[in-house]
Amino acid sequence: MIGRLKGIIVEKQAPEILIDINGVGYEVTLPMSCFYDLPKVGESATVLIHFVVREDAQLLFGFNTKTERALFRELIKTNGVGPKLALGIMSGMTADEFIYHIDQGDIKALVKLPGVGKKTAERLIVEMRDRLKNFGGYDLFNPAPDTVTQAGQIDGAKNEAIAALQALGYKPAAAEAMILKIAKPELDVEQLIREALRNQV
Repeated sequence: MIGRLKGIIVEKQAPEILIDINGVGYEVTLPMSCFYDLPKVGESATVLIHFVVREDAQLLFGFNTKTERALFRELIKTNGVGPKLALGIMSGMTADEFIYHIDQGDIKALVKLPGVGKKTAERLIVEMRDRLKNFGGYDLFNPAPDTVTQAGQIDGAKNEAIAALQALGYKPAAAEAMILKIAKPELDVEQLIREALRNQV
């Protein structure tokens, strides 16, 4: 099993990266909360991995810390929650926020996450409330430093952000509406995605 990858980031297309290790490129999908903190293209990165083997695919899911990976693994233990939904949940709110809403039984907050309906929210609360007490009240995700969008890349940034939201489970029309609602010329792709997700919570 692959537990960790260390190499050079050669591509970043939210929510995925391509990381080169001795000439072999590994495609890794990350929650946006982890994607924000990655180094730039061309720089070295270490990513913790949850490896999934299926009949038709071998999938790598990446995280910056063991705690983030542990939360992901707790999520996919929940009935009806697969890796894609788990990534959407972790991208839509911080771990502290998620744990708080689970503890409070706040269905209204949870259904704002991509792919989470009322039944799924209820299932998350019932199945995860006791398990998540082990995580405590820690802020698992560190905000990424602000960056400035270069001139001429605004429309491209919007399109990339919309595509990333669709990859996280949002419908095309909803993803576009989320980005247009918060779009500003000074925001780059990662900032657009972050603000759109924050605006949903």
